[in-house]
Amino acid sequence: MATPVVTKTAWKLQEIVAHASNVSSLVLGKASGRLLATGGDDCRVNLWSINKPNCIMSLTGHTSPVESVRLNTPEELIVAGSQSGSIRVWDLEAAKILRTLMGHKANICSLDFHPYGEFVASGSQDTNIKLWDIRRKGCVFRYRGHSQAVRCLRFSPDGKWLASAADDHTVKLWDLTAGKMMSEFPGHTGPVNVVEFHPNEYLLASGSSDRTIRFWDLEKFQVVSCIEGEPGPVRSILFNPDGCCLYSGCQDSLRVYGWEPERCFDVVLVHWGKVADLAICNNQLIGVAFSQSNVSSYVVDLTRVTRTGTVARDPVQDSRPPTQQPPHPSAPLRRIYERPSTACSKPQRWGARGLGGHWGVQEDDRDERESRAEIQNAEDYNEIFQPKNSISRTPPRRSEPFPAPPEDDMATAKEAAKPSPATDAQFPVPNICPGGAGTLEVLSRPPVVTSTPAPKAEPAIFPATRNEPIGLKASDFLPAVKIPQQAELVDEDAMSQIRKGHDTMCVVLTSRHKNLDTVRGVWTTGDIKTSVDSAVAINDLSVVVDLLNIVNQKASLWKLDLCTTVLPQIEKLLQSKYESYVQTGCTSLKLILQRFLPLITDILAAPPSVGVDISREERLHKCRLCYKQLKSISSLVKSKSGLSGRHGSAFRELHLLMASLD
Repeated sequence: MATPVVTKTAWKLQEIVAHASNVSSLVLGKASGRLLATGGDDCRVNLWSINKPNCIMSLTGHTSPVESVRLNTPEELIVAGSQSGSIRVWDLEAAKILRTLMGHKANICSLDFHPYGEFVASGSQDTNIKLWDIRRKGCVFRYRGHSQAVRCLRFSPDGKWLASAADDHTVKLWDLTAGKMMSEFPGHTGPVNVVEFHPNEYLLASGSSDRTIRFWDLEKFQVVSCIEGEPGPVRSILFNPDGCCLYSGCQDSLRVYGWEPERCFDVVLVHWGKVADLAICNNQLIGVAFSQSNVSSYVVDLTRVTRTGTVARDPVQDSRPPTQQPPHPSAPLRRIYERPSTACSKPQRWGARGLGGHWGVQEDDRDERESRAEIQNAEDYNEIFQPKNSISRTPPRRSEPFPAPPEDDMATAKEAAKPSPATDAQFPVPNICPGGAGTLEVLSRPPVVTSTPAPKAEPAIFPATRNEPIGLKASDFLPAVKIPQQAELVDEDAMSQIRKGHDTMCVVLTSRHKNLDTVRGVWTTGDIKTSVDSAVAINDLSVVVDLLNIVNQKASLWKLDLCTTVLPQIEKLLQSKYESYVQTGCTSLKLILQRFLPLITDILAAPPSVGVDISREERLHKCRLCYKQLKSISSLVKSKSGLSGRHGSAFRELHLLMASLD
């Protein structure tokens, strides 16, 4: 009798290079679990089919990094919010832009589609929540109440409520019909990153950076239970479709929770790092994570995961389909959502026409010119988005589960866990797609592919990444490893090495804090010019950058005499190896060129005045000084305008603005 093959419970499916620059946001299509959308610092939104290496479609139009993306329930529309506060909506089947929505004053941190109506909710760094009618291209309502950035928005399954989570440690519930807040749920002691409604009952779950998950009763508006002791900040949670349990994507693991009473049913080791989104399809949980420009996808076999009770099932023999799952031990304790019968079974199709007529008639010409949907892979696009007939689904609901790779014995697992330059062991796995490597041990290195051309070689700079301090690497603080085979470090050695630099780092930070306090003391007097002079006199570019980032936000603060002080500092910033310094320098220079270059050239070209005019002579002297400094900077800008990527684009724009200096 043949021995049954033991397969893995969790494994890595694929890793791709999703953008030419850092990935800043991503989302999975919840209906199919097969569609992935990524937003990047390259201002693009890219569409992918899970476990396929090539980009299906690339959506352009945003002019700043894409901070948030969301797909609607039928996965026919996608909305993306940018760092500048603009929101764009695309129709994926028609491959065209539908709407550009403007109104927020800061980063878009969260988005969600209404489950039945033609509405989108957006939450921003400006603390406001806005409800948009896509048909009329307008803001229907603005909800105010949070005091810090709104990190997550979710509509209730019946479409009547909107839940919001924010950095101010609160969760709020809004009544869409009444246009006001129904209830506020305090209790978290850190920023709340995510909220999710139970699929059936009046229950809400929230996850926070305080490492807790709280469950809220939406009839009594009180806490049901609180799960503590998460290994890190809670960023991704998802209810099982039948509502029997809640999945939490933790650091390198998946945890399965119940809430009445609070308990952990199961913990599955998945080496996915900081997972960003979760979806369920074919009794498999799909998790995606991103790091810099790479996106990785992982699969967990839910037939091998305990979701009710306390006893884990046999990992080999128990492969029951979801319909045979043990029933929930108790009947629902709360009220059930009442969904619209017409909208629930037949989601409305957004095609060439909306309720107001042709989309094309209402389109803004500027959006048509600046926003495009570039189909990168026609075969995958036609398979996923193009309807074959009037009753087809897009993407198709029926998809095969991903085949699980076989489990390895302990000896092989230990061998694979050791760092070695030798080629990883290969195992014959039938029907396994490329990149089907396990998470507990690496079977084969997944191919890293990209649909975008590799950028040109540029001078080494420190990117302004959000997950580590600029210019600092953890490896710099650890003992040097001489022999690759002995790469594993003892915790005590690593900690002692880190402590050696602790005092030095404290001195550096204390000094910077003192410098900023000095500048702040001058700033409170209202004399901007003297504040900038004091920052320059300190001879610390980091202080200058901090100050310019404030001044850049209000153009009215800029005066001609301020330009004479700032321009030499801008020249230093543009040559810096730190990306954030270069960005600040470009922003300040663009402001000066737009506001003062026409004035400078007009004053220098004017005929000399008759008699003595001291104020005019002073202004003429400042203009000559600024002109000389701008001429010096123009050669630097010209030399960098050939760079690729975001920097090259910024320098080319500056070069055009400085054309009158040549």
